[in-house]
Amino acid sequence: MDLRNYVRDIPDYPKPGILFRDITPLLADSKAFAASIEAMAEPFLNSGVDVIASAEARGFIFAGPLAVRLGAGFVPIRKPGKLPFDLHSFAYELEYGSDELQIHVDGIKPGQRVLLVDDLLATGGTMEACCRLLEQCDAAIVGCSFLIHLAPLGGEPRLNPYKVHSVLRYDSDDEETDLSAQNEQPGLPG
Repeated sequence: MDLRNYVRDIPDYPKPGILFRDITPLLADSKAFAASIEAMAEPFLNSGVDVIASAEARGFIFAGPLAVRLGAGFVPIRKPGKLPFDLHSFAYELEYGSDELQIHVDGIKPGQRVLLVDDLLATGGTMEACCRLLEQCDAAIVGCSFLIHLAPLGGEPRLNPYKVHSVLRYDSDDEETDLSAQNEQPGLPG
C-alpha cells in the first residue's frame, strides 16, 4: 500500500509559502491507518518497549494504537495546566518565545524503555524537548517514530543519538520517499 496516496498536499496553508501535508485522508481509511501503525511499529517490534510517550495533540492519534501494537503502556506529554498530578517539566526555546512540556512524575519509571511517537518530524524542537524531559526521568529512549519526516527542515540531527524512524520522508516540496518498506533511518547523519 502506498501511503503517500493518503496524504493530501495543501499549498499555502496555514500561510503563503507553506505546503501542508494533510494526514486526515489516511486517518479516515482504516486500511491505510492500520498500515501506517504497522510501518511505524515495525523497527521496534523486538525492542522491548515498555512505554510509548507522545506530546499532544496529533501524536496521540498514533501513540495509542502503537502502544497496543507493541504491548506497551501510553504516557501523554502535555503543555502546562493539562495534567493534574505531580510533574516533571522541561522548558525550551522556540524561534519566537518559549514553551514547556510536562509529564506525571510516576508516568515513566527509571530505566523503562520508551519509544517517542509523533505524526511529523519537521524542525525537531518539540521532539528534542520530549527527549530531554524523558532523560530527566532516567528513561531508556529506544527511538523516535514518525509517520512523516520533512527532511529539509533539519529535525533529525536534533534527536541525536536516538534512532529516528520515518514512514514517509519528504526531501523537498515536490519529492517524497516512502520508507515504510525500508529499515529505520539511524539518528545521524540525516
